[in-house]
Amino acid sequence: MSNQSIVVPLISSFPGHEGRARLILRWLVQKNIVEQQATTCGRTGNGMAYAIGEGARNVVERPELLPYGKPVNGLEVVIKRCIFTPTAGFKEEAGCPACRREIGEALFDSLEDWMPGHSDNFMCPECRHEDDINGFIFLQPCAFSNLGFIFNDWADAQFKGSFLKDFAERLDQKVRLVRVDL
Repeated sequence: MSNQSIVVPLISSFPGHEGRARLILRWLVQKNIVEQQATTCGRTGNGMAYAIGEGARNVVERPELLPYGKPVNGLEVVIKRCIFTPTAGFKEEAGCPACRREIGEALFDSLEDWMPGHSDNFMCPECRHEDDINGFIFLQPCAFSNLGFIFNDWADAQFKGSFLKDFAERLDQKVRLVRVDL
């Protein structure tokens, strides 16, 4: 079964997202987590991605489950506004961090305004609390941003907490790990 581990900063409109994407990619290449040149080891779009490097073994809990030798094994960098959700069985459930009420239907309906960039924020229909859409509570990990890092078939190997912490520090933003089973 194919999967993805997607690391996403918890901000809808990451300032200077293209430059930060290049900085993160350079860091991953320097640590030999991914290769420097893109090849056809991706899954989406034109299939181009940065192949898994030997250093990837150092950032996961179960290195024996990394996709070495598989045709799809690379990192795809997303630099456009995107909704990152699990595809199989995603329930679209969300809550307000202020009033703690279920507001999933209204929140997910608001993505029609969020996706084209009309707004980064969502306002709770119950208590009027407003925040970046990522500030709301989701029962299943998901994220909304113009920046994301998709690691193809790395999910079963499970990123170490220290790697995700380093990733967040380099982005200067909290991150969420979204697992997608395809």
